[in-house]
Amino acid sequence: MNKAFKNTIAIIIILSVSVGLGYAYERIATALEKRSHPLRYAEFVDKYSELYNVPREIIYGVIKAESGFRSDAVSDSAGAIGLMQIMPATYEDIAERLLGEFAAVGLLYDPDTNIKYGTYYLRHLYDRFNSWELAFAAYNAGPSRVIGWMGSPEYIADGEIVYIPIEETRVYLQRVKKNRETYKRLYFND
Repeated sequence: MNKAFKNTIAIIIILSVSVGLGYAYERIATALEKRSHPLRYAEFVDKYSELYNVPREIIYGVIKAESGFRSDAVSDSAGAIGLMQIMPATYEDIAERLLGEFAAVGLLYDPDTNIKYGTYYLRHLYDRFNSWELAFAAYNAGPSRVIGWMGSPEYIADGEIVYIPIEETRVYLQRVKKNRETYKRLYFND
Protein backbone atom coordinates (compact mmCIF):
# COMPACT_ATOMS: atom_id res chain seq x y z
CA MET A 1 0.00 0.00 0.00
CA ASN A 2 1.39 3.35 -0.92
CA LYS A 3 1.48 6.33 1.43
CA ALA A 4 -1.19 8.36 -0.48
CA PHE A 5 -3.65 5.47 -0.27
CA LYS A 6 -3.00 5.07 3.48
CA ASN A 7 -3.53 8.81 3.99
CA THR A 8 -6.80 8.66 2.03
CA ILE A 9 -8.02 5.72 4.14
CA ALA A 10 -7.04 7.57 7.33
CA ILE A 11 -8.92 10.68 6.21
CA ILE A 12 -12.01 8.62 5.36
CA ILE A 13 -11.89 6.94 8.77
CA ILE A 14 -11.45 10.27 10.57
CA LEU A 15 -14.32 11.84 8.63
CA SER A 16 -16.57 8.84 9.30
CA VAL A 17 -15.80 8.91 13.02
CA SER A 18 -16.32 12.70 13.11
CA VAL A 19 -19.70 12.43 11.37
CA GLY A 20 -20.70 9.61 13.72
CA LEU A 21 -19.67 11.58 16.80
CA GLY A 22 -21.46 14.67 15.51
CA TYR A 23 -24.63 12.65 14.96
CA ALA A 24 -24.34 11.05 18.41
CA TYR A 25 -23.75 14.46 20.02
CA GLU A 26 -26.80 15.92 18.28
CA ARG A 27 -29.00 13.02 19.40
CA ILE A 28 -27.77 13.24 22.98
CA ALA A 29 -28.19 17.03 23.04
CA THR A 30 -31.72 16.73 21.65
CA ALA A 31 -32.60 14.02 24.20
CA LEU A 32 -31.33 16.22 27.04
CA GLU A 33 -33.23 19.21 25.69
CA LYS A 34 -36.43 17.14 25.47
CA ARG A 35 -35.90 16.02 29.04
CA SER A 36 -35.72 19.64 30.19
CA HIS A 37 -38.65 20.63 27.90
CA PRO A 38 -41.16 17.81 28.37
CA LEU A 39 -44.61 17.39 26.85
CA ARG A 40 -46.40 16.84 30.15
CA TYR A 41 -50.17 17.32 30.33
CA ALA A 42 -50.39 16.93 26.54
CA GLU A 43 -54.07 15.95 26.58
CA PHE A 44 -55.00 19.26 28.24
CA VAL A 45 -52.54 21.38 26.26
CA ASP A 46 -53.78 19.89 22.98
CA LYS A 47 -57.43 20.31 23.98
CA TYR A 48 -57.20 23.97 25.04
CA SER A 49 -54.73 24.88 22.31
CA GLU A 50 -57.38 23.90 19.79
CA LEU A 51 -60.32 25.31 21.75
CA TYR A 52 -58.79 28.76 22.29
CA ASN A 53 -56.50 28.86 19.23
CA VAL A 54 -53.26 29.26 21.16
CA PRO A 55 -50.22 27.45 19.73
CA ARG A 56 -49.09 24.53 21.87
CA GLU A 57 -45.52 25.81 22.04
CA ILE A 58 -46.82 28.98 23.70
CA ILE A 59 -48.75 27.05 26.34
CA TYR A 60 -45.76 24.82 27.07
CA GLY A 61 -43.43 27.83 27.09
CA VAL A 62 -45.56 29.59 29.69
CA ILE A 63 -45.96 26.47 31.85
CA LYS A 64 -42.20 25.87 31.85
CA ALA A 65 -41.47 29.52 32.70
CA GLU A 66 -44.19 29.82 35.33
CA SER A 67 -44.00 26.59 37.30
CA GLY A 68 -41.53 24.21 35.71
CA PHE A 69 -44.48 21.78 35.36
CA ARG A 70 -45.27 21.74 39.09
CA SER A 71 -49.06 21.67 39.49
CA ASP A 72 -48.70 22.47 43.21
CA ALA A 73 -46.61 25.61 42.62
CA VAL A 74 -47.60 28.77 44.51
CA SER A 75 -45.72 32.03 44.05
CA ASP A 76 -44.45 33.42 47.32
CA SER A 77 -44.83 37.04 46.36
CA ALA A 78 -48.09 37.20 44.44
CA GLY A 79 -50.02 34.08 45.44
CA ALA A 80 -50.39 32.78 41.87
CA ILE A 81 -51.29 29.08 41.74
CA GLY A 82 -50.59 26.01 39.64
CA LEU A 83 -48.94 25.15 36.37
CA MET A 84 -49.63 28.47 34.66
CA GLN A 85 -49.44 30.50 37.90
CA ILE A 86 -52.89 32.05 37.76
CA MET A 87 -53.88 34.65 40.31
CA PRO A 88 -57.04 33.64 42.21
CA ALA A 89 -58.74 36.98 41.38
CA THR A 90 -57.99 36.53 37.67
CA TYR A 91 -59.33 32.98 37.78
CA GLU A 92 -62.53 34.06 39.54
CA ASP A 93 -63.05 36.91 37.09
CA ILE A 94 -62.60 34.67 34.05
CA ALA A 95 -64.73 31.88 35.50
CA GLU A 96 -67.65 33.94 36.68
CA ARG A 97 -67.78 36.94 34.37
CA LEU A 98 -66.46 35.56 31.10
CA LEU A 99 -67.27 31.86 31.12
CA GLY A 100 -70.21 31.81 33.54
CA GLU A 101 -68.69 29.01 35.62
CA PHE A 102 -68.34 28.49 39.35
CA ALA A 103 -64.83 29.30 40.55
CA ALA A 104 -63.34 27.35 43.45
CA VAL A 105 -59.76 28.59 43.85
CA GLY A 106 -58.61 25.12 44.95
CA LEU A 107 -59.30 23.91 41.41
CA LEU A 108 -56.29 25.89 40.22
CA TYR A 109 -54.13 23.01 41.45
CA ASP A 110 -55.89 20.73 38.97
CA PRO A 111 -53.84 20.62 35.72
CA ASP A 112 -56.93 20.50 33.48
CA THR A 113 -58.51 23.55 35.14
CA ASN A 114 -55.27 25.50 35.33
CA ILE A 115 -54.33 24.93 31.70
CA LYS A 116 -57.88 25.74 30.58
CA TYR A 117 -57.95 29.09 32.35
CA GLY A 118 -54.33 29.97 31.65
CA THR A 119 -54.79 29.29 27.94
CA TYR A 120 -58.07 31.20 27.85
CA TYR A 121 -56.36 34.15 29.54
CA LEU A 122 -53.43 34.08 27.10
CA ARG A 123 -55.92 34.17 24.20
CA HIS A 124 -57.81 37.02 25.85
CA LEU A 125 -54.57 39.00 26.26
CA TYR A 126 -53.50 38.28 22.69
CA ASP A 127 -56.86 39.47 21.38
CA ARG A 128 -56.56 42.61 23.48
CA PHE A 129 -52.97 43.51 22.48
CA ASN A 130 -52.67 41.77 19.09
CA SER A 131 -49.17 40.57 19.98
CA TRP A 132 -47.90 37.48 21.77
CA GLU A 133 -45.01 39.44 23.31
CA LEU A 134 -47.39 42.02 24.75
CA ALA A 135 -49.68 39.21 25.90
CA PHE A 136 -46.74 37.57 27.73
CA ALA A 137 -45.80 40.89 29.32
CA ALA A 138 -49.42 41.42 30.42
CA TYR A 139 -49.63 37.84 31.72
CA ASN A 140 -46.70 38.60 34.00
CA ALA A 141 -47.08 42.29 34.90
CA GLY A 142 -50.82 42.75 34.36
CA PRO A 143 -52.75 44.26 31.46
CA SER A 144 -53.07 47.69 33.09
CA ARG A 145 -49.29 48.08 33.24
CA VAL A 146 -48.94 47.15 29.58
CA ILE A 147 -51.66 49.66 28.67
CA GLY A 148 -49.70 52.30 30.60
CA TRP A 149 -46.48 51.37 28.77
CA MET A 150 -48.27 51.65 25.44
CA GLY A 151 -48.65 55.38 26.04
CA SER A 152 -44.87 55.79 26.31
CA PRO A 153 -42.82 55.31 23.13
CA GLU A 154 -39.72 54.54 25.19
CA TYR A 155 -41.52 51.36 26.34
CA ILE A 156 -43.76 50.34 23.43
CA ALA A 157 -43.69 51.90 19.97
CA ASP A 158 -45.89 50.84 17.04
CA GLY A 159 -47.08 47.79 18.98
CA GLU A 160 -43.50 46.57 19.53
CA ILE A 161 -41.75 46.36 22.90
CA VAL A 162 -38.83 48.76 23.10
CA TYR A 163 -38.09 48.42 26.81
CA ILE A 164 -39.89 46.91 29.78
CA PRO A 165 -39.28 48.92 32.97
CA ILE A 166 -39.79 45.93 35.29
CA GLU A 167 -36.80 43.57 35.39
CA GLU A 168 -38.87 40.53 36.42
CA THR A 169 -41.11 41.02 33.37
CA ARG A 170 -38.12 41.55 31.04
CA VAL A 171 -36.56 38.29 32.26
CA TYR A 172 -39.91 36.49 32.12
CA LEU A 173 -40.55 37.60 28.55
CA GLN A 174 -37.14 36.30 27.44
CA ARG A 175 -37.69 32.94 29.22
CA VAL A 176 -41.11 32.43 27.63
CA LYS A 177 -39.83 33.37 24.17
CA LYS A 178 -36.85 31.02 24.51
CA ASN A 179 -39.08 28.19 25.77
CA ARG A 180 -41.53 28.81 22.94
CA GLU A 181 -38.75 28.62 20.34
CA THR A 182 -37.33 25.45 21.91
CA TYR A 183 -40.72 23.70 22.01
CA LYS A 184 -41.45 24.71 18.44
CA ARG A 185 -38.07 23.41 17.23
CA LEU A 186 -38.24 20.15 19.21
CA TYR A 187 -41.87 19.17 18.71
CA PHE A 188 -44.04 21.50 16.62
CA ASN A 189 -41.94 22.52 13.63
CA ASP A 190 -44.52 21.36 11.09
